[in-house]
Amino acid sequence: MFSLTLNKPSKMIVKQEKILPLGQSDFPYLRKSNAVYVDKTDLICSLCSVPAKILLTRPRRFGKSLLVSTFESLFKHGLRDFKGLKIEKQWTDRLYDVVRLDFSSVKEFSSAEDFSLQLGRLLSSSFSKVGFQKQNAGQTLSELAQWMQDLDSGTLVVLIDEYDAPLTACLDDARLFEEVRSEMGRFFACLKSNSGCLRFLFITGITKFSSTTIFSELNNLTDISLDERYGALLGYTEEELKQSFSSYLTQSAQSLGLSEQELAQELQVYYDGFCFEETGCVHVYCPWSVLNFFNRPERGFQNYWFASGGHPAVLMKHLKGHRLGNPDSFNQPVALSLDALSTPRQLGEFSVEVLLAQTGYLTIRQRLSADHVLLGYPNREVCLSMGRLYADELLESRPGAECSLAYWAQILGQQSPAQVVEAFNTVFNTIDYIRYPVKDEASCRSHLQMLLIGAGLSPVTELHSALGRSDLEVDAANRRWVFELKFVKSTVSVDDALAQALEQIKSRRYGQAPGGKELICIALVFCADQRRFAAWRQASN
Repeated sequence: MFSLTLNKPSKMIVKQEKILPLGQSDFPYLRKSNAVYVDKTDLICSLCSVPAKILLTRPRRFGKSLLVSTFESLFKHGLRDFKGLKIEKQWTDRLYDVVRLDFSSVKEFSSAEDFSLQLGRLLSSSFSKVGFQKQNAGQTLSELAQWMQDLDSGTLVVLIDEYDAPLTACLDDARLFEEVRSEMGRFFACLKSNSGCLRFLFITGITKFSSTTIFSELNNLTDISLDERYGALLGYTEEELKQSFSSYLTQSAQSLGLSEQELAQELQVYYDGFCFEETGCVHVYCPWSVLNFFNRPERGFQNYWFASGGHPAVLMKHLKGHRLGNPDSFNQPVALSLDALSTPRQLGEFSVEVLLAQTGYLTIRQRLSADHVLLGYPNREVCLSMGRLYADELLESRPGAECSLAYWAQILGQQSPAQVVEAFNTVFNTIDYIRYPVKDEASCRSHLQMLLIGAGLSPVTELHSALGRSDLEVDAANRRWVFELKFVKSTVSVDDALAQALEQIKSRRYGQAPGGKELICIALVFCADQRRFAAWRQASN
């Protein structure tokens, strides 16, 4: 739905040497299957060359589980799976017992007791692989603590993936959240009291919940989430993309009828721009989106983020009781302190901006001062995904609203201007005007922009031309629509506003239809009294 219309060559000539690691998070398998591996083992070596306890938070679909699997292979099997990688000449450490815990496997539970049983089974089965033997039911944590006390110093590696998954699962139940938090806290307290046996502790997640007691119990935990040295640890840099996917870049350019330079520019616009370090200098591509694009380049530049990484449970549950903000603020930069991004929060203390940053919707764009950064959307894919969240909020799941919105692309692609305006009014009529009033031309434009994005389209606002800026333009099928919007408070002013909009379209020659598309320019007047588009007229081309 966000694809470009491009010419395809008659045949492909590029031979692929390595397969795409799409959806693959098992490092040994990835290495054995001749898949592309972007070599970040120099950073990995830097992280674990000395004893450490580390926390790393990142959004979904950035390869946290693959990183955990890489650590597991390195500590358990040494350099067995690292032939030809940067770490091969740097790593000299011995082998260790490794316990890997995936907390996302215990996020489906009906009660605190159910969670406690599931967590106990996970700990028992995982630690039993390195010698732990449970003796009594219900005593897993106390017996585990005793077992760890008897281990030699620095002999155990513990890797915890998605530590926050159980907490996110019960965000909407404060009592259950507290009970789950308490049970998890007992486990982390066990790790702290027996930290002498740990050679390396690595924890991943999306959100920083201070009430998990990870941050109070493991007070020597190093959070590298904003550390500039590890800004490129997850995700692909521009250089890595060119080096590791050169044949795929060539094939994709041929498939879409683009030069490789043009392809690189489009990839950057759609999938680059994520920055997770405090200086705002290191930016990376989303691996999931890039790999999906290379897997089927003939589809063009699709929105893979919204379907997969764009619905993190922690954000979606938070939005049930909180607002994203006024649609007028869409795509406006947000200034935030580094403390707000880095400090763990209690349940209920998260701001929408912090959650949007932790889940990948907002990213660091610029360092403003020693204490503050500027946040914004990383790329077009995420910007469009954010627009869809705004559209959902505007409609508030009103009966029939989403169905009406779903047909907008078809209507704009095939139907008459009169039917298009009627479709606009049908959906605008479902908006809660108390919470989201259309109070001026800017709010009218932002509402329409969000709803068009929600319909799977890619509208552009205030598009510059030699003579001015059109309010809103959008492509649908073989058409390009140009809308010049006016806002009036009462029907008395409608005719004058309509005439003014038509004159602007004509005198400033708005609209340019690329690739032989049909150009349709419409003057639209929204009347506050009627809460609808009260008048419209098509301008002659």
